[in-house]
Amino acid sequence: MAVFVSEPVKVLIVDDSASARAMLRCIVESDPALVVIGAAADAFSAVKLMKLELPDVILLDLELPGMDGTTFLKRIMAQRPIPVVVCSGMGAGGSEQTLAALEAGAVDVILKPNARDERARAEAQVRICDALRAASQSRGARHVSASAVRAPGTKLSPDEVLPPPNPSRPVPVTEPIVVIGASTGGTEALRQILVALPPDAPAIAIVQHMPPGFTAAFARRMDGLCQIRVTEAVDGVMMRKGEAVIAPGDYHMILRRLSSGYRVSITDGPQVSRHRPSVDVLFRSAATAAGRNALGIILTGMGDDGALCLGEMKASGALTVAQDEASSVVYGMPREAVRIGSALQSLSLDRMAAAIMGFARRHNSGVQA
Repeated sequence: MAVFVSEPVKVLIVDDSASARAMLRCIVESDPALVVIGAAADAFSAVKLMKLELPDVILLDLELPGMDGTTFLKRIMAQRPIPVVVCSGMGAGGSEQTLAALEAGAVDVILKPNARDERARAEAQVRICDALRAASQSRGARHVSASAVRAPGTKLSPDEVLPPPNPSRPVPVTEPIVVIGASTGGTEALRQILVALPPDAPAIAIVQHMPPGFTAAFARRMDGLCQIRVTEAVDGVMMRKGEAVIAPGDYHMILRRLSSGYRVSITDGPQVSRHRPSVDVLFRSAATAAGRNALGIILTGMGDDGALCLGEMKASGALTVAQDEASSVVYGMPREAVRIGSALQSLSLDRMAAAIMGFARRHNSGVQA
């Protein structure tokens, strides 16, 4: 009987800084599920390496000499699509360029770590390796590593930030509230949902796994495209009909009930389910504060962040929905939610906006009755 042995994901690093290439190689090769097959200082050198051996994933800096990273990315997508993870050192100042790279086909964006900050580097190591594994599993990827299905290492539970909800505790009827969690591929999924919503859509709180600085730019981009208002959340902001708030990168977002409405708290704390912000934290807070007044939606992404606490929302009486496999870039988080029974429904991306509006109509009809 043959034994299947998974081969590591082959990664090509493209960065013009020799020190950054060395640091990234060290980070990537710390994960046994990943292997670096080459490191290039520019797009032209990267092309030469790709002629010798095609990578499964490219880790790409956008600031390159000769041909910038975004142009290189577009050529890759047009000629031979390969999953690309953008590793940006530009911070918030380059967020618009990074969002353009996501729209051009990059599957994820990560912030290049500061080599002198040991805590930041340790967290970045987890984030970078997770992102590369997720990219290797993205729809259309040539390589899917069995060893990439579950990330190694310590994973803290939402108990580190919030106590478990009490399902028997009654929650008063309030305005409808929607909470959404997403990771790899989520920026495009969220765009498709949010642009389809009318101005009277219910209030929406969103966690998208994204580095600090980029969530504000993403919110501005969505605000310019949508009929609803989209902003990066600030501590204490009230949730209002026709508005969506996106958790700021590197902070957890907690939903809190206030009379018949809601506000959000923005808080620091440990990474939960390997993320900050964590979908599990948002969903647990919705289970406690909103219960049957809430709709929870889990979208594309690797891992299981959100799956456990989507089940807590379900137990509290909320409607829970997972994105289906066919429309997910990475069917990881939704798959786990379905597997453990947290999701009451699985829907394609193009049905999510209608599901949100249908939930709001049914909820408001029940309130009026």
